[in-house]
Amino acid sequence: MEDQVQDFLHYLIVERSLSKNTLDAYRRDLAQYVVHLKEKEALVSLGEVRRVHIVNYLYELKDGGKASTTIARNIASIRSFHQFLLREKAVDQDPSVHIETPKTERKLPKILSTIEVEELLEAPDYSTPFGKRDRAMLEVLYATGLRVSELVDLQMEDVHLTMGFIRTIGKGNKERIVPLGKMARDALTTYLDEGRPQLMKQKRTDMLFLNHRGERLSRQGFWKMLKKLAIKANIVKPLTPHTLRHSFATHLLENGADLRAVQELLGHADISTTQIYTHVTKTRLKDIYSTYHPRA
Repeated sequence: MEDQVQDFLHYLIVERSLSKNTLDAYRRDLAQYVVHLKEKEALVSLGEVRRVHIVNYLYELKDGGKASTTIARNIASIRSFHQFLLREKAVDQDPSVHIETPKTERKLPKILSTIEVEELLEAPDYSTPFGKRDRAMLEVLYATGLRVSELVDLQMEDVHLTMGFIRTIGKGNKERIVPLGKMARDALTTYLDEGRPQLMKQKRTDMLFLNHRGERLSRQGFWKMLKKLAIKANIVKPLTPHTLRHSFATHLLENGADLRAVQELLGHADISTTQIYTHVTKTRLKDIYSTYHPRA
């Protein structure tokens, strides 16, 4: 069974060019699924799997307190795996075909107000190389709506300050070009001229944002930096690296941007993913109305 899981993961890498995080999720989900089939169901091959075995596994996840979103993701992984096995003629049926995905509550993304964004952007100590780097990263993140993984993967050749855009490779290995605003360009210029040369420590690297060793800054390193700056800026809202991406999209829509344009900027394959931000803006409008209308 493990060999067939590896074949499936190889297919995902070669044919679908999925991100590392998505591949890790598939790998983790299917490893637990196979353990259940072998240890709890006493199966020796995937050809023996029937619908009841999958249902038993899903009940095990539910009884273990797993969220509906986690169960839905596991179903998607299992379904894709069995479809792959059927296409490869490794099995003669797909036992997952009639498995229903539980409905999940779609949570509205948390965002910062424009004032909170300004306070966060002003938090880095601009007199140090790290402060120049942090300010540039935050400015770029808010100016472009990049995912944090896309931000830390930027290389020098991806930045075009004269033309005013950044090139990034997003999910599904898809390239997109995102405009850079003046504030982000200024912060990047300062970092490139005064911050990055000091962080390089005589090393040769094409990575744009560097850590204290002169190497690529990791997502975890960015997350630690963000938490410290949020405290310094007195932001009490829950803040994650994705918050600036959410704020970027919401603020654009609030100011009249076209939904399709925001979809392109974010790199969403499906516009339904982008539409979540229209619900956020409607919710905020209701809050404003309730607060300020005299007869609300």
